[in-house]
Amino acid sequence: MTSEEKREFTARISQANKSELVVIVFEMFDYCIEQAVDGFETGDLEKADKYLKSAKGCVSELRGSLNMKYELSYNLYSIYSYVNKQLTASIVKREPVNIDSVREDMRKLCQSFEEVAKKDTSSSVIQNSQQVYAGLTYGKGTLNEVFMDNEATRGFRA
Repeated sequence: MTSEEKREFTARISQANKSELVVIVFEMFDYCIEQAVDGFETGDLEKADKYLKSAKGCVSELRGSLNMKYELSYNLYSIYSYVNKQLTASIVKREPVNIDSVREDMRKLCQSFEEVAKKDTSSSVIQNSQQVYAGLTYGKGTLNEVFMDNEATRGFRA
């Protein structure tokens, strides 16, 4: 992942509510799978291994964030366990094992969570974070992020 992509994900995470965080984790999973598939296609097995392990981390995060008080959570847990099993098989066999079907299943779940996130009006999970605003600057058609300097109100208060 390039530093620009990391910065973009970090900025989104710092402003996201709970539902949006789930969507971001799904998007990170999809990015990792895309990179792993590219690694397999180009014969770069180290890259594939690295990104499959990162995808497993995303699945682990999704599975760990389930609230098991709800029936739906058990169904999602089963899906995440299946996905994790397929990713593990891909790592061990050093070839894609059902990657396309896993990716498609996770994309469908992501679309469902995107719909939920659209209706979630709760505030950002991270409080006292820098506000990120993006807009066109005086440069010719360039998009730059501008960070407000509100250091006095950030961090822990004694």
